[in-house]
Amino acid sequence: MEFAACSENNLVDISTVSVDKTLPRDARILEFVKQIRNPYHFKCGNFNITAKYAETGLTFEECLTLMMV
Repeated sequence: MEFAACSENNLVDISTVSVDKTLPRDARILEFVKQIRNPYHFKCGNFNITAKYAETGLTFEECLTLMMV
């Protein structure tokens, strides 16, 4: 789903996402993305979250890994 195609009504609330921590790492990441639909634009309660990453710092994969551990 393209970022521009996401309306606020279609955003997934991250609190509803549940990933089985016993799955292999790659499967956990795939399951998270499948459920959240757009990992760059989602809800957290009443807040709309837009994730942007600087060219320096943690990679997207590193951030996902930290959330899954």
